[in-house]
Amino acid sequence: MEFIHRSRRLRANQMIRDMVRETRISKNGLIYPMFVMEGTGIKEEILSMPGQYRYSIDKWMEALEEVTKSGVRQVMLFGIPDHKDACGSGAWQEDGIIQKALQKAKQQFPNLYYITDVCMCEYTSHGHCGILDGSYVDNDKTLEVLAKTAVSHVQAGADMVAPSDMMDGRVLAIRQALDKNHYVTTPIMSYAVKYSSSFYGPFRDAADSAPAFGDRKTYQMDFHNRKEALKEALTDVEEGADIIMVKPGLPYLDILREVTDHVNVPTAVYSVSGEYSMIKAAAMAGYVDEAALVCESAVSMFRAGASILLTYYAKELAVYIEEGRIG
Repeated sequence: MEFIHRSRRLRANQMIRDMVRETRISKNGLIYPMFVMEGTGIKEEILSMPGQYRYSIDKWMEALEEVTKSGVRQVMLFGIPDHKDACGSGAWQEDGIIQKALQKAKQQFPNLYYITDVCMCEYTSHGHCGILDGSYVDNDKTLEVLAKTAVSHVQAGADMVAPSDMMDGRVLAIRQALDKNHYVTTPIMSYAVKYSSSFYGPFRDAADSAPAFGDRKTYQMDFHNRKEALKEALTDVEEGADIIMVKPGLPYLDILREVTDHVNVPTAVYSVSGEYSMIKAAAMAGYVDEAALVCESAVSMFRAGASILLTYYAKELAVYIEEGRIG
């Protein structure tokens, strides 16, 4: 039998497979999430995220040295304060944990790019992502403190802010506040499509941010919904978001693809703590090849349309790219 079309011609050896590869990734598209806390001399492993740590600022400087050596150039910063209150005042104070960490990092590692998570859940005594009115998160009152927090981060040295709270109108509120304070060139990466997900469990251990009561379903998205993702993404673009994020990653590749096809700004995806911990646990049990699974998972998210990947495996992926395992 004679064939005209033989797909295997383009799979014959590694050179031709590399040449015709459709999805290519680089270290430039990786962002490494990191956790900084008060104190000194602290490098505390997160039990539900083996290999990930909470750092005091001095130990974070050592960790940033490792990040630099890996070739990763962008970090996402989460702060863990000593003191929490009902309005999350530690989020915007000049001597807050994020503000102090940024000032130090900018001095010692000015060539890294610093993105800060803008939310209230790490700072509020109740663990919710905004200001409470009774037991309900008051959307509009929260906008003011989010905007104030974003400005304080940029004043301390943040290169980009990333609101993750899922309050309506927060991108516009932050954009207006940044512009008013002459930070017109500071980009916003919006957690625009953030589902209410069970995959966040280990992160809440890391950031000590679990809600003291109830859940976050009145502001985070219902994972049954697809069209709502497009509404959220397009609304945030209209309000001034420069990058749109989808979160979580692997369980939402269909959403990532659809959002990427409909927005005219870059799309990021956050491979969240639960995704990391599942792979890590399976690898530690000897069930999977960790490196192979990390590479395949990362490629799947770029293939689905992401141009930016936030992942706790960023340093390892940078090495795998350098080694030619993926790229």
